[in-house]
Amino acid sequence: MFTSKDVMELRKKTGAGVADCQKALKETDGNMDKAVDYLREKGIATAAKKASRIAAEGIVLAKVEGNTGVLVEVNCETDFVAKGDQYIAFVNGVAEYVCANDVKDIDELVAAKNDETVAATAKIGEKIAIRRFAKYVTENGVVESYIHMGGKVGVLVEVEGCTCAGTRELAHDVALQIAAAKPLYLVADEVPADVVAKEKDILLAQIQNDPKLANKPEMVINKMVEGKINKYYDENCLLRQAFVKDPAMNIEKLVKSYSDKMGKTLTIKRFTRFEMGEGLEKRNDDFASEVAAQMKK
Repeated sequence: MFTSKDVMELRKKTGAGVADCQKALKETDGNMDKAVDYLREKGIATAAKKASRIAAEGIVLAKVEGNTGVLVEVNCETDFVAKGDQYIAFVNGVAEYVCANDVKDIDELVAAKNDETVAATAKIGEKIAIRRFAKYVTENGVVESYIHMGGKVGVLVEVEGCTCAGTRELAHDVALQIAAAKPLYLVADEVPADVVAKEKDILLAQIQNDPKLANKPEMVINKMVEGKINKYYDENCLLRQAFVKDPAMNIEKLVKSYSDKMGKTLTIKRFTRFEMGEGLEKRNDDFASEVAAQMKK
């Protein structure tokens, strides 16, 4: 038998989670040394030591099966590992799991794949972290994906209205657009009021700091601000963006042209764009210091 104090001691020795320590002690009849070996054999102790490392590399991967599409980002420590077959196979497994199961959120996904993540971390030798996912299931339309630069950028988009080849062609063009133009919203109405207010404050400050504009009548200044806000919408709202393949039309007109040609009412319902590592702390390798430290040893 073992006590909670034994669990805490084992956790301190190995860095493994409470549940893993409890299981190890149970499997070894409370023998501390054997429990440590058990965790090492399972790769859990090794993986736990890597848990504090920075994992800001990795890939974004997509999987589309029938009317279901999935986009996942899984991180590792180095770009070298991110290109390896073992790592890519693990990420594929994560995408397949999301595609086949009703996963509510990232916490549920991480918990469900915990054992496999621990094993992969031990086998590959780097910290691996499942960061985020998106999943679309369409009833009357298509889900299309696009992966750019070998997994540096991934897009998932759903277009409703028809399941024919023309809809998929439109969805593919829109996915390319999203990857290239980085829209933040689908339509202007989705832009939060506080974001618009902040943009207006910035624009007003810019005008006030410009001697050529500061003394303009208030009505003129307000029109200038509204014009710049509209430009913000044009740059950040997908339907208002100029189409990268033909800047003479925007995406809203592109959708209408496909709808008219096909005799269907097509609609872009939603999209997700993941850029690998965005917002994550980046690893800072100081190789000179590392070599110096090794020489001192």
